[in-house]
Amino acid sequence: MRFRHRAAAGFAALLLPLAGLVGLATPAHAATAATATYAKTQDWGSGFECKWTVKNTGTTTISSWTVEWDFPSGTSVTSAWDADVTSSGTHWTAKSKSWNGTLAPGTSVSFGFNGSGSGSPANCELNGGSCDGGPTVPGDAAPSAPGTPTTSAVTDTSVKLSWSAATDDKGVKNYDVLRGGTKVATVTGTTHTDTGLTAGTDYSYTVRARDTADQTGPVSGAAAVRTTGGVVDPPPGSKVNLGYFTEWGVYGRNYHVKNLASSGSAAKITHINYAFGNVKNGQCVLDDAYAATDKAYTADQSVSGTADTWDQPLRGNFNQLRQLKAKYPHIKVLYSFGGWTYSGGFGQAAQNPAAFAKSCKAVVEDPRWADVFDGIDIDWEYPNACGLTCDASGPAAFKNLVSALRTEFGSNYLVTAAITADGSSGGKIDAADYGGAAASLDWYNVMTYDYFGAWATTGPTAPHSPLTSYSGIPTTGFNSAEAIAKLRSKGVPASKLLLGIGFYGRGWTGVTQSAPGGTATDAATGTYEAGIEDYKVLKNSCPATGTIAGTAYAHCGTNWWSYDTPATIGTKMTWAKNQGLGGAFFWEFSGDTTNGELVNAISNGLK
Repeated sequence: MRFRHRAAAGFAALLLPLAGLVGLATPAHAATAATATYAKTQDWGSGFECKWTVKNTGTTTISSWTVEWDFPSGTSVTSAWDADVTSSGTHWTAKSKSWNGTLAPGTSVSFGFNGSGSGSPANCELNGGSCDGGPTVPGDAAPSAPGTPTTSAVTDTSVKLSWSAATDDKGVKNYDVLRGGTKVATVTGTTHTDTGLTAGTDYSYTVRARDTADQTGPVSGAAAVRTTGGVVDPPPGSKVNLGYFTEWGVYGRNYHVKNLASSGSAAKITHINYAFGNVKNGQCVLDDAYAATDKAYTADQSVSGTADTWDQPLRGNFNQLRQLKAKYPHIKVLYSFGGWTYSGGFGQAAQNPAAFAKSCKAVVEDPRWADVFDGIDIDWEYPNACGLTCDASGPAAFKNLVSALRTEFGSNYLVTAAITADGSSGGKIDAADYGGAAASLDWYNVMTYDYFGAWATTGPTAPHSPLTSYSGIPTTGFNSAEAIAKLRSKGVPASKLLLGIGFYGRGWTGVTQSAPGGTATDAATGTYEAGIEDYKVLKNSCPATGTIAGTAYAHCGTNWWSYDTPATIGTKMTWAKNQGLGGAFFWEFSGDTTNGELVNAISNGLK
């Protein structure tokens, strides 16, 4: 795997009320009660986006406002909106516009800016007073910063904090404890145990002192801590549980990256294949840039709970995947190119494998999303054989292509391929050198589904994903066991083979026979395409009535469907483990139930 530095603070709003330090050379004026809070709303490594919110907490109207703060050397504002922002050295000043300076009691206004560097603001002042609304008393200095907290007694839900005392000319009264910049407690001593936390979650704590006049001093340094428990990285040698996420699913299917988290699936999977990039003129290219990089998500739609802004450098699925990986660090994401529709470009790519590989690396490692992807997957359907179009690039083309990818991407990236599961004699597995190519790949996604379907409109009805052969199977070699056996006979290690599961069914209508092998009149009606339907629909609309060759089938009315259920997936996972396979993969997330029923079945079955 390739491990990259990830800016941990960038994907959720980090609210930081900052204490004001007021110059006492001249008497400070009495400021109207107000607060200014700071939130880092985006962080993309080389820069960040932030927002200040000014709120009138007093009883009289504010006619204008000025927020001042210090940035450490190397951190600066590069552009701003809804305020006039200037600087003098490392000191920054933001003044209200003519149209947003007036604040009635209880109202607030925000302004924002983009910045560079990694520092946080300090020494905040709002209209000459403290940014947290505390008083400023002439002749009474604010307290110093306490020591950076230390953490101990960390559990799934709590952590103990300890810090060295602050100093003050008139005495320290108490301390505010801030979690992620938000005050969670005020204590008189120099320890505090914070409770009610979430297992396996990162937290950041700071502390600030209050003196006898209730003036606050600057915050301490930050202490980072991760609670125990929660999601952990899979142990070395654990089985792969990989799912395809479709780029176009965000439209009609209304399926988004956040669904992986809300369904519980993100905690169960190990890898995601993002499908699909296109292959044009012998090169890898982005397909739908709007869905991938530009579609804006509201706070309630996004993984992090933070809304996209119009000017952030990256939005869309890629940014959501970035947020998902921040929340579930064990997940690795691969960019998948090709698929049924876009495989026609691979023939030209095979004429210059090195140039193709270089173009793919440029897309996968584009600086705007280089931290999102951990590798590349090639879905060539099919080398030296026919899919949507026919390819005649020769039996060595596939091996040459993936060898060039490995050379270009190196050993720190995953390089994988989805391949045919045609185990018939002289079939698609025999058309390319899958055995020789395996040396360049981490694994194969063997597409052990879509063996049979209503493209044969009159039948015979048959399970589209049979694990084994059975009496009456329409085509010899069209089953998972024979496909896996053939690949192993060609020298592919079992550990580099993943068993494929379809999260959908294929079906016919006009069927009178319940058992497989019946005749039909046409493809059954499907939500998006005739002859195909999601599992989440079929489990209720046409429940399974039998099992054949390790796959469920259902006869309801005149319709006949075949699909996998949690029970048949359990059988298949047991078989995969007994064969020593590297794990399983599935097409694709949106076919599952809202609680991730099938993903959970794969996860449990691979344990």
